[in-house]
Amino acid sequence: MLKKERHFYILHQLNLHNSILSSVLCQEIQVSEDTVRRDLQELSDNGKLIKVHGGAVSNSFNRVFYSPKNVYSHQQKTVIAKKAVSLIKDGMFVLTGGGSTILELARVLPPQLKATFITGSIPAILEYMNYPNIDVIVIGDKISKKSKITTGSEAVNKIKQIRADLCFMGINAIDCEHGITDNDWEVVQVKKSMIESSQKVISLTISEKINSVQPIKVCDVNNIDVLITELSPTDSLLNPYHNLEIEIM
Repeated sequence: MLKKERHFYILHQLNLHNSILSSVLCQEIQVSEDTVRRDLQELSDNGKLIKVHGGAVSNSFNRVFYSPKNVYSHQQKTVIAKKAVSLIKDGMFVLTGGGSTILELARVLPPQLKATFITGSIPAILEYMNYPNIDVIVIGDKISKKSKITTGSEAVNKIKQIRADLCFMGINAIDCEHGITDNDWEVVQVKKSMIESSQKVISLTISEKINSVQPIKVCDVNNIDVLITELSPTDSLLNPYHNLEIEIM
């Protein structure tokens, strides 16, 4: 793979998954660690990404406020958010994770919705505060600068004390065989506790992440109740998930 092709691949993976590990890139591109390190350094020097220990993160991680023009697949994520919001009713306790799709959900909530939202996502908290009838419960602990959410044992323990009506979880990758996977250990622990603490788990993802895999497992696919993408529920790409009796929206 030529350097230009490698750089395109790296930036596409960052747009899709927000962060990436050097070890994963070595396997996927089939080049040495030194080559990946040089590629990441060059892209970082050109302002295309943020190089961190063990990999890289998207430039979006430098921002708490996300402009729609800076959100990858923004139109698709808005479609997903509008589908998801139909599940929220007055009086519900709603647990939400982080990520740009969750942020789009926060931006399309009905203005007069009366509900309680529980989250550790800093960007989502700021959006929920714009709604006069929404109560916001912040899950505290240390803040992950990379993901803009709170992580750690205190956050996990607090989530375990909750019994939410709904859990909206943005996902990094989903595959019928490998389940829902991610590339951030601490975020995975938060997601696991969210799933355990919710009566209904709704996963939000653009279709481009379907049938992809990341290194760390969150849960099996049958641990979620609803899968929402920008596609029609009858799209053939979603047939394997229909066969697992997951509700598709």
